[in-house]
Amino acid sequence: MDTFFEFFSFADPNIRYVVIGSLLLTASSAIVGSFTFLKKKALVGDAVAHSVLPGVCLSFILYGEKNPIILIFGAFATGWLSLILIDIISSHSKVKEDTAIGLILSVFFGIGIFMLTIIQKSGNAAQTGLDQILFGKAASLVGNDLIAFAVIAAILILSVWFFFKEFTLLAFDEDFASTIGLPVRAIELLLTTLTVLAVVIGIQAVGVVLMAAMLITPAAAARFWTEKISTMVWLAAIFGAFSGLTGAYISYIAPSMPTGPWIVVVISTIAFISFFMAPKRGILYRMNNQRKIRRQINDENILKALYQLGEEEKNFYEKRTIEEILTKRKFDPASLKTGLRRLKREGYLGNESGHWSFTKAGKHKGQRTVKLHRLWELYLTQYLRIAPDHVHDDADTIEHILTPELETRLEKLLDYPTVDPHQSEIPYQ
Repeated sequence: MDTFFEFFSFADPNIRYVVIGSLLLTASSAIVGSFTFLKKKALVGDAVAHSVLPGVCLSFILYGEKNPIILIFGAFATGWLSLILIDIISSHSKVKEDTAIGLILSVFFGIGIFMLTIIQKSGNAAQTGLDQILFGKAASLVGNDLIAFAVIAAILILSVWFFFKEFTLLAFDEDFASTIGLPVRAIELLLTTLTVLAVVIGIQAVGVVLMAAMLITPAAAARFWTEKISTMVWLAAIFGAFSGLTGAYISYIAPSMPTGPWIVVVISTIAFISFFMAPKRGILYRMNNQRKIRRQINDENILKALYQLGEEEKNFYEKRTIEEILTKRKFDPASLKTGLRRLKREGYLGNESGHWSFTKAGKHKGQRTVKLHRLWELYLTQYLRIAPDHVHDDADTIEHILTPELETRLEKLLDYPTVDPHQSEIPYQ
């Protein structure tokens, strides 16, 4: 507990630099990465992250020391150049964009490793720690780094703030943006520049190898929780900042644990939780929704079978055994018994000594299912010219998802028919 209060008191300047630096890096890169993610350019971040290495090395060779401003300029130059080359290759050759990204990534990273090796063997004492750019070391952040990162983070956030509508339109409908006269190419160039800047300021915390994760993963996690882009951008920033803070804290209480990789581990954990737990888009929600749909289909098929038995005998409230129901439609016995009990709980069926019968509500629901089935069969034969003996299976599926609004439109479109293509009566309420 003492270490917790000691860490969050920020009394130690080193802690202050690491925490503030990590927050700036992760939050700002997540904001820009949201638009990169929406434009389906996730691999671009990886390409830029690996392409900045030769720029950093070249800056060090020319300047002779690890000045953060100089290194940032060098990283920005080669990162930006890599994106331009990817665009040129994919636009003016038969090479696809993903292949161009892989080509540029490997070439630039190879050149960077080559230059880094030369620097390490040069004997220049100032090169100590330069190799940390590969995997990052947030603990090495100092005051000068923080000033540079704060300036760039402010540029990123303010740029997104001022061009939010343009970036949004570009992400979702580039053709429409061009049609209404927006300078699409200039906006793309600005977004590219911001992406490069986001990568450049993040490499010191998480390194070139892991930076792509910090650019894309917060946005991917946020996307599961909302359909609104402004909310998504805010959530991505919060997730990124939380991972930065948590990674720094873990590194503080366990000095052998590097900050950068733990930042990525935390944001990846958030992404996995979002992937499974998010409402409406999460795996568990979708699985539960699919289970409810299967249950609904099974229950409506039971009611439909009972209604059809009632049609044959002109008695809809006759008590039926499970064996009688199975003669009308094939069910899995366990699913049938479970469905019957569920329909009884919901007030659609009654049970007396193992014999099942409609309640008024159950008869109404079963009648509507039969009606929708037969209306759809008639629609397929009249408007799509499908043979009557080929429409049953399709109608057997669509009857469960037709809304009351579509039901009314079908009735009007077909002029309130009385029989289906097989001359069976279409029951109206």
